Amino acid sequence: MPSPFPGMDPYLENPHFYGDLHQNLAVCIANQLSPILRPKYVARLIPRQVLDRPDEEELRVMFPDVAVQRIPSASQLPLAGGGVAVAIAPAPMKAVNLMRVPFRQVTVEIRSVGSGLLVAAIEILSPVNKRLDGDGRDAYLRKRDGLLAASVHLLEIDLLRRGERLPVDPPIPASADYAVVLSRADARLNAEVWPIALADPLPVVPVPLLPPDPDVPLDLGAAIRSIYERAGYDLDVDYSVPPWPSLTRTQSVWAEKVLQK
Repeated sequence: MPSPFPGMDPYLENPHFYGDLHQNLAVCIANQLSPILRPKYVARLIPRQVLDRPDEEELRVMFPDVAVQRIPSASQLPLAGGGVAVAIAPAPMKAVNLMRVPFRQVTVEIRSVGSGLLVAAIEILSPVNKRLDGDGRDAYLRKRDGLLAASVHLLEIDLLRRGERLPVDPPIPASADYAVVLSRADARLNAEVWPIALADPLPVVPVPLLPPDPDVPLDLGAAIRSIYERAGYDLDVDYSVPPWPSLTRTQSVWAEKVLQK
């Protein structure tokens, strides 16, 4: 069963699904590009494990509270030998453990056959890349700077509404929920940007190669549709509740109409 949304499904941004979507999208991109890259180029998946530090709101989504059976307090429990039970003082405050959780991030690299030269890198942004106060964003920006300083095309795909946007000037419009940014190796200062609203279909974007070879197309919409059906997200996603992160009022009205259809 296909997703009810014409482009990115906002329900898949939930941490329960996004890690799986991220990895599946990298695989799907490589599989989509490989036949049209032959015989001069190959698409390779480069995984790496990063530690993310979600905020309190996201942790509560990732680890919802579970019911705990109450037991009698210490004053009600008899002690061995007939001694007097000692009352246990309750904790004076509650807190959320702000812990780091692993996230498996995958980059798609396009390399030249024979030489192994890195021609293009396709980065799918994850939550750790977009946290302003996290080490993960600094690490990603350092990696990004390294790619931009090299003779490598960089295609960045941001399918997350939360977090910091990619650093371009002028900035990506606030009306855009998602974005794709292409930085060509031979035109570093002239990034190509696709701002994408929630209601928009995902675009077909170019993946540059070495001159004089032409760009090859990457159909993001087809990739997401294929993943949704193969992964069976329709069996898991609860469309009867609002998505997380929450939508604006206008978006909620639009999404409700989409789901009713």
